[in-house]
Amino acid sequence: MSWKQLIGPMQPVEAARGLPDWYAQLVAGAGSADPFVLAVYGGRLACTPGLAFLAGYQAALRALWPAAPAGLGALCATENRKLRPADMATRWDGRQLNGGKDFVSAGQAAQWLLVCAREEAPEEPPRLGLFAVEAAQAGVRLEAGPRLPLVPDVPHARLRLEHAVGDRLPGDGWSGYVKPFRTLEDLYVLAAFTAWLYGLALRHQWPRSLSLRLLGVLAGAAEMARQPAHEAASHLLLAALAEQFAALEADLESALLATPGPSGEFWRRDRAVLGLAREARARRLEQALLALGIAPAASA
Repeated sequence: MSWKQLIGPMQPVEAARGLPDWYAQLVAGAGSADPFVLAVYGGRLACTPGLAFLAGYQAALRALWPAAPAGLGALCATENRKLRPADMATRWDGRQLNGGKDFVSAGQAAQWLLVCAREEAPEEPPRLGLFAVEAAQAGVRLEAGPRLPLVPDVPHARLRLEHAVGDRLPGDGWSGYVKPFRTLEDLYVLAAFTAWLYGLALRHQWPRSLSLRLLGVLAGAAEMARQPAHEAASHLLLAALAEQFAALEADLESALLATPGPSGEFWRRDRAVLGLAREARARRLEQALLALGIAPAASA
């Protein structure tokens, strides 16, 4: 999909027939598996920030695993609100997966899962593999979670695994997948949110300067999407992009206050998603500055 199509007039679509159907419309309309296109087109197609988040999250999964199957997926890592490998109890015994995860984005609508599991031998340091699991197979149970205060139109679920089959992805589950996914999710959700706001700007004739600055964020995100997620320079560029977006806050608030309908209320509720894991991002930025030999400047 060309830039001309991504930034031209477009009407959002409600998820009246459920999230899988909405996402299928997104994929069909995008005509491409490119994660950046999926995130931006999904943001334009979304009628709420929650659906934009879903599009960005799915795009991040496909940037992480280009061979991802069709349909809605989820990366499942957190256990008992902890993410460190040493705190995980889910295990792969060489044939099957057993354990559970706290959080499955898209909830019971998820059709496939990427599950982190311990696989080291006794007395060895914790080592994770990442396993692709079909949500509908025997031994996999998704239990609906309570409605969340953020992006409440995207449900979540808890995962229970009992002798479930999984296909191991190549490489280390932690350094090869979980860590870079944090960066990819930050990038593609920001792109999808920005695209959603840009759609509002067009439909409600916000000031042209604000529309252009939103496009500037998307242009920066497009370049960032071409960079390896694990590199120090990528973390610095992503931090710069986040600062560029944050500088729009006052003008966005003014524009949303003048916009009829619930869009402003939705945005004020759901924009907090961008603040999640703020401390982890700050650590990555400091590590990137050190790796690049740049003296950290005082934060504002």
